[in-house]
Amino acid sequence: MRTSPFLVQPTPLQIVMLKVAGALLPGIALYAWTFGIGVLVQIALASVTALAVEAGCLKLRGRPLQPFLSDGSALVTAWLLALAVPPLAPWWMLVLATAVAIGLAKHLYGGLGQNTFNPAMVGFAVLIVSFPAQMSRWAAPLGLGMAELGGLAQLGWIFTGQLPAGLAFDTIASATPLDTVRTALGQGQPLAQILAAPIFGDVGGTGSEWIVLGWLVGGVFLWQQKLIPWQLPVGYLGALALTACAFHLADPAHYPGPGFHLATGAAMLGAFFIVTDPVTAPTTPWGRLLYAALAGVLTYLIRVFGSYPDGVAFAVLIMNIATPLIDQLTQPAVFGRKRGKAA
Repeated sequence: MRTSPFLVQPTPLQIVMLKVAGALLPGIALYAWTFGIGVLVQIALASVTALAVEAGCLKLRGRPLQPFLSDGSALVTAWLLALAVPPLAPWWMLVLATAVAIGLAKHLYGGLGQNTFNPAMVGFAVLIVSFPAQMSRWAAPLGLGMAELGGLAQLGWIFTGQLPAGLAFDTIASATPLDTVRTALGQGQPLAQILAAPIFGDVGGTGSEWIVLGWLVGGVFLWQQKLIPWQLPVGYLGALALTACAFHLADPAHYPGPGFHLATGAAMLGAFFIVTDPVTAPTTPWGRLLYAALAGVLTYLIRVFGSYPDGVAFAVLIMNIATPLIDQLTQPAVFGRKRGKAA
């Protein structure tokens, strides 16, 4: 017979990161099926860069290499960053972003557990602000472009910027569903006509709907393994959906419904793998719910009214700033006391 108390041993960080990486695999597989092997090349490139920069920073700080290189945190950051950039982005962009994410956003603040901002989102923000044109160059999904690039051609474009003879990037490119809606609405086209284009599926973008399903499956696995608290993904997706629903009900001819916003862009990836970062998110239950809900509202506002096609990265970074205040305001009362008074 067991007797109390029962002590719960914390899960080693290496196991946590291994499970997070495993949870990303369904979405990565569907991503590669939709856009080609370019995403796998970007993941490999970001992983090598992350480990190299991590090792260099550890050396400069006089820290041992093996424990930190093997914990998997740098690789998870690299994977998330690689999944946020266009699959055919030039190699140097991802190297630059990964170096910023690991070297500045992580080690400049003291390393893992000390960073104020989500490292992957810092790297992404640097790219989208510095190279907006390159960050908007997405290949068409599932062969919807006028031409397709094979695996070797994708490698050639990523590393040399050269395409096979007779091809221009415009022939293989396509705007993202979010960008397509924003641009077409700005030109006065009706929403129903916009959503009838081949790039759109039943809910979100053609092909991207399956990728979103992959992130959802991985996210549910993380929740089932008790690696993420429910307040963060539920608060984020709930607030994003409610905000989209409110605008859609107010003007259905101009604002897509909540299903569109949940099934496009990085919303689902952000809800389960970015907003849930344990270092930069609040630690209290109510704080997590508030933090995630505000991030969801900001994501919608940036998508619809801002200058960028997706708002996940900037919404998360803005809320990272507010994390200490949210934790302070939502701390539960100490046992035996009411707020500000002795019990």
